[in-house]
Amino acid sequence: MKLTSKIIASILVALSLLMSLSFVKAPEQLLDIKRRNSYKAGEWLKFRVHYGLLTGGYATIAINDEVYKGNDVHHIKGFGETTGIVGLAFGVEDYYESWVDKKTDLPYKFLRNIDEGGHKKHRVVEFDHKNNTALIKDLRRNKETVLKTEPNIQDLVSAMYYLRNNLETSNLKKGDEIDLTMFFDGENYPFKMRFIDKEIVKTKFGNVKTLVFKPLVQSGRVFKEKESLTMWVTDDKNKIPVRIQADLSVGSLKADLDAYRGLKHPFKITFD
Repeated sequence: MKLTSKIIASILVALSLLMSLSFVKAPEQLLDIKRRNSYKAGEWLKFRVHYGLLTGGYATIAINDEVYKGNDVHHIKGFGETTGIVGLAFGVEDYYESWVDKKTDLPYKFLRNIDEGGHKKHRVVEFDHKNNTALIKDLRRNKETVLKTEPNIQDLVSAMYYLRNNLETSNLKKGDEIDLTMFFDGENYPFKMRFIDKEIVKTKFGNVKTLVFKPLVQSGRVFKEKESLTMWVTDDKNKIPVRIQADLSVGSLKADLDAYRGLKHPFKITFD
C-alpha cells in the first residue's frame, strides 16, 4: 500500500507535476512562437485518481489574478489529497503554487508544501531570471540556499501553463520528441516526451479529441518500462489534460478530468 500511495501522491498533482515533467520544451526554443492565450483567471480543474472504480484521491488546480512585487501575475494553486481506504492507510495532502508573470509566462516564485504519509517538505523558491539563480527557502529547516538555473527556467506548475500558451501542436508528427529542462527540488532536470498520435477519448463529458503523449520515464521499481506514462491532452485552444495513465509494477492507475469551470475557450465534444 505504501508504494501504491506514493504513486498516487505523484499523480495527485498530475495536472501540474506530470504535465510539467512531460510537456516542457526548452523555453528558448519557443520564444519565436506567437502566444495563444489558452487560459485565464478563474479556470479550475479537478481530477479523480483511481484504479478502475476505486477512487484513490483527487487533485485540483486553479488560477487567480494577483500582483507580486509590482508585477501582474497568475497565481496558480494545485492541491491533491488521498481519500477513502487509501487516505486512511496512507494520507497525502500536497500543495503546489506558482506566481507566473502574465507577459513572459516565467515564474517569480514556487511553493511546495507536502505531507505524504508523514514525509513532509515545505519549500519556497524565488527565481532571479536576470542572474539565472534560484533562492530556495526550506521553511521546515529554516535554511536558505542559492543555486544556478538554466535561462528562462520553469517550475513544476508554471511549465504546464507556459506550454499551453506557447507550444504549437498543429505540425506535430508521430514520433516527434520534445526535450525539456525544469527546476525541481534544487536541480535542473532534463526530460523528454514523445508525441504518439491523435485519439478520441471517452470522458464523463462526452467524446473528446486529444493529443497523445508519452513521457520517457526511468523504469525500475515503480514503472514497468521506459514509456509507462501516457497522457491525453485536448486538441483545442485550451490544451488541458483529460486523462493520465501510469502502468505500474503493481497495476494501472489513472487520473481523469472530473470537473472544470472558467475555461477561456469552449470545451469541445465530438460526435465522430
